[in-house]
Amino acid sequence: MALPPVYLVDASVYLFRAWFSMPDEFVNRAGEPTNAVYGFSGFLCSLLEQTAAEHMAIAFDEALTSSYRNEIFPEYKANRDPAPIELKRQFGWARAVAEAMGLQCYGDDRYEADDLIGTLAEYWRAQGHPICVVTADKDLAQLVGEGDHWWDFSRNQKLNSRQLTHKFGVTPQQMADYLALTGDAVDNIPGVPGIGPKSAAALLGHFGDLDTLYERLDEVPALAIRGAKSIHRKLAEHREAAHLARRLTVIETAVESALASPGLARSAVDPDRLNELFDELDFGGMLRQRCLRA
Repeated sequence: MALPPVYLVDASVYLFRAWFSMPDEFVNRAGEPTNAVYGFSGFLCSLLEQTAAEHMAIAFDEALTSSYRNEIFPEYKANRDPAPIELKRQFGWARAVAEAMGLQCYGDDRYEADDLIGTLAEYWRAQGHPICVVTADKDLAQLVGEGDHWWDFSRNQKLNSRQLTHKFGVTPQQMADYLALTGDAVDNIPGVPGIGPKSAAALLGHFGDLDTLYERLDEVPALAIRGAKSIHRKLAEHREAAHLARRLTVIETAVESALASPGLARSAVDPDRLNELFDELDFGGMLRQRCLRA
């Protein structure tokens, strides 16, 4: 009998979406904004209502400026403004709500949510469970294997490995190499200047991976790719940058803090804690009842 899927949720995506989409009028009696945690709580309810998930993890980003990737490349994510205090406060509330709903939460001061999800995906796949990564981040597509899914919940896009290949032009297993070539502006990863998505996809379609591409670099000028000679020169000039970028784009799958407590079975809702939180947040009865029932 097939084992149930394990749902691994990239919390930041849905907190930021709620922060930008929910009205500013959501505040508690102390005048503190609560819009992000309100939207996030509703998202959790919808996810649980649709899936009746038995195993779920909620991964939070606590290593926004202290990730091991910043040790490798100090400019990593340096283009991002720090989250305002009004939002940072809501991250703590969001985790408390998720835990009161019986969900297992993870955060690490050296590894990002992606790495926590990658570690849990590797662990549970080894137990025979299919994985469903709930995110809108293409980086996490690299974790999707046969029988797994990448689910952009807000856009109702639930894609398997084949569909992800069609969407991004490369297989999930090639995503880290693809991002190493194109760079990732969101994370301030430069990649190889002048190599765009089409060129990167064509190169990986021919060579398979970044290491093979550089082992057979002399073949590039003869490829039927527009600007092949120029691409060869760019790749040769920026070999070190490409390999550095791949160290940043590859998701870690052996984070000790996640492996210390990998159990994801949902526990019972804690109604006292949930009501206490919702009293503090001044949330109404409708969302409160959904969270208690979910």
